[in-house]
Amino acid sequence: MHVLFPTGHQSAPSLCSALSKVTGFTYDIIETGEIASFLTPASLEELIYAHPADLVVVSGMCTASFQDIEYTTGVPIRRGTRHAADMGMCVPLICAGRLSPDMPADDMLAKEKAGEARKKLAVMESQADASFMIRGVKIGGSSRIKVIHEIMDAHRHPALREAVISAVERGADIVDLGFGFDAVPGDVVRCFSGVEDLGIPLSIDTLDPALISAALFRADLIFSLTKDTIPLLAEEIQRAGAACVLIPRDGATLQETIALAKESGLTNIIADPLLLPPLSGMTKSLFGYLPDFGCPKVLGCVNVVEMMDADSPGMCALLAGISAETGAACVLISEHSDKTQGATAEMRRAVELMALSGDRPYPKDVGVDVLILKEKRLRREPPVVYDEIRDAPEASASLVYDPKGNFRIGILDGKIIAVRNGKAIRGTSWYDVFSAIVEEDGVSLLDHAAYLGKELYKAELAIRFGRSFEQDGMF
Repeated sequence: MHVLFPTGHQSAPSLCSALSKVTGFTYDIIETGEIASFLTPASLEELIYAHPADLVVVSGMCTASFQDIEYTTGVPIRRGTRHAADMGMCVPLICAGRLSPDMPADDMLAKEKAGEARKKLAVMESQADASFMIRGVKIGGSSRIKVIHEIMDAHRHPALREAVISAVERGADIVDLGFGFDAVPGDVVRCFSGVEDLGIPLSIDTLDPALISAALFRADLIFSLTKDTIPLLAEEIQRAGAACVLIPRDGATLQETIALAKESGLTNIIADPLLLPPLSGMTKSLFGYLPDFGCPKVLGCVNVVEMMDADSPGMCALLAGISAETGAACVLISEHSDKTQGATAEMRRAVELMALSGDRPYPKDVGVDVLILKEKRLRREPPVVYDEIRDAPEASASLVYDPKGNFRIGILDGKIIAVRNGKAIRGTSWYDVFSAIVEEDGVSLLDHAAYLGKELYKAELAIRFGRSFEQDGMF
């Protein structure tokens, strides 16, 4: 098989280097201009006739459609990687005839790697042993670390059922309903009754024996029992078949509390040594997770993630690593504050990263990551080439309004909204919304078009990263 690689002057050296050791096919690298992504269908058609090939692999950065040229020439046209230096990655796909006419090869490789990771996780979990099960979910043993999502003050939540379902959709294995000091048994019954029919493992989070008793008709896990509450609740918990989390309290160590629970007939128990917040004893408290208590352990991450003004993805990844090293079977996470929204999904990816890294020295390159803003590897593209350059002067402060009118831009229910004169355009992509504005002849000035593109893309980024959006603001 002979392959044609059209490329630009800037990327040609990188492409030559990336393909220098290829043995599965022959190839020609032909420079078509300064930038590889600027390749046009007409130029590619001429190139194919001048350089016959069995396959054409264009840059993954190309935005043009080459479907008509493929039909005219009879030569398959597929997309390689976005960056020339990565083209060697898609050689196996070329040899197997699996490149896509639409999707860049690096996206395809990442998607396949993620898919393989999903399959591997499913197989690993199905074959894992467990200390015990909670409504079909394996706890401890060689099974994956389980994510427990805490809904604080469940009795005051305006849409509890939807919140429980959403937590599971975002990756929670167990949903924990927390009740404050103002809650009464009736609140607990109401909350658990509202989600009783869901086949989801549920937990109650309270120290109040009366509230725990009220939840036992449906609660699968109890957060948390102490030396004083074990004698009051042990028989009820056994009859209900619920598991329980034990904490050191009421003058007893965790080991003493575990011993009492076992003497009382409780078998499905989880130890919680209690992780303290940063600057309040966090490092010292981590030592409490090192001993083997003879039962699974849970790492309560809420005190760390909620109590620090830092982005949650990295903290979730680090805490998942700590959980794996200390043998914790579960992690408890919440999304109580605005800054921790999305933490459940982040923690789920983090524990999966640890599960897939069990036979590796480091948790990386397994098809799952917790990277959101930063890149795994910076691309080393050729520098921009020019003959002369000038600095852009400061823009004029005077503002000329577009005769077509102005737009109010915002986000609502995960979509971009552009409103003018009471009529709104809605979409998930900035380009879709902008194109709709152009199609209805809604913009006449170039500077207004540039402004709309900037603000619409800011709105898309705000949705993507779960941030608030302010028109004309920094984000």
